[in-house]
Amino acid sequence: MALVPDRNTGAASIAVAPDAGSQTRTPSEADSPSPAVSPSPTGTPRTTETPAATAGATSAVAQPSATRAPRASRVPRTTSETVSQPGRIQPKTTYRGVATLYKAGNGDGACLFGPSNDLMIAAMNTTDYESSRACGAYVLVRAANGASVTVRITNECPLPCAPGQLDLSEEAFAKLADRKLGRIPITWHLLSPSTSETISIRYKVGSSPHWCGIQVIGHRNPVARLEVSTPSGWRQLSRTDYNHFLSADGSGCGSAIRITDIYGERLTVNGIAIRPDVVQPTRVQFAQH
Repeated sequence: MALVPDRNTGAASIAVAPDAGSQTRTPSEADSPSPAVSPSPTGTPRTTETPAATAGATSAVAQPSATRAPRASRVPRTTSETVSQPGRIQPKTTYRGVATLYKAGNGDGACLFGPSNDLMIAAMNTTDYESSRACGAYVLVRAANGASVTVRITNECPLPCAPGQLDLSEEAFAKLADRKLGRIPITWHLLSPSTSETISIRYKVGSSPHWCGIQVIGHRNPVARLEVSTPSGWRQLSRTDYNHFLSADGSGCGSAIRITDIYGERLTVNGIAIRPDVVQPTRVQFAQH
């Protein structure tokens, strides 16, 4: 499966920094409720230039290496109500499509998280990938035979992958059906799993006070938006399809960061210095739903 081209992520291994400074959780304040999302139609066949060893499989190109942040104690939930953010993938919504499979290698992909601790992972079709909004989402995939598997989205499945289609790692696909089938009908929906991991922040290679890219790692729920503190207030950063939020003029680089998940919960993180290509752990995590 073809992935996005290298975007100067660098090939050096990732260092893990000591715990970042203070972090606070603030009540959710969603801009507007999300409209209802209709289930996606059944996907269409995909093609690729590099066939895998098994029928219907496709090959993935590994992205530069990274390491996951250290695990920490679960942070208790402090908000009683949250409102979902606009986007294609929504909680409590079931999507229909097909599952295909690919050789996931070390589990790295278009989301640029780095190698995965396990290979229960998947690539989201481009439509539902939605400019990396799906990155890090956990989804429960169910086959017609009743078998199911939970996977984390770490990659993008480009066209002709259709809306609703998931390209599973060979290991994940095998939990649903014989890999020789290569393609099966499925339904899937978003999960908010239990985890002891806390969120980490990583500044992109080349970041400075004049330009920076910010990545969120280890989040329980999909990230809907990221803002940075500036002298004039909070500024929302634009999101790239390679899963970074960019400040093209450096505004807010190195300042407090505010992260909002798709449920509308906001977490404020302080003390994250501009240390390019370094995973900096925090002490916060989104609430479980």
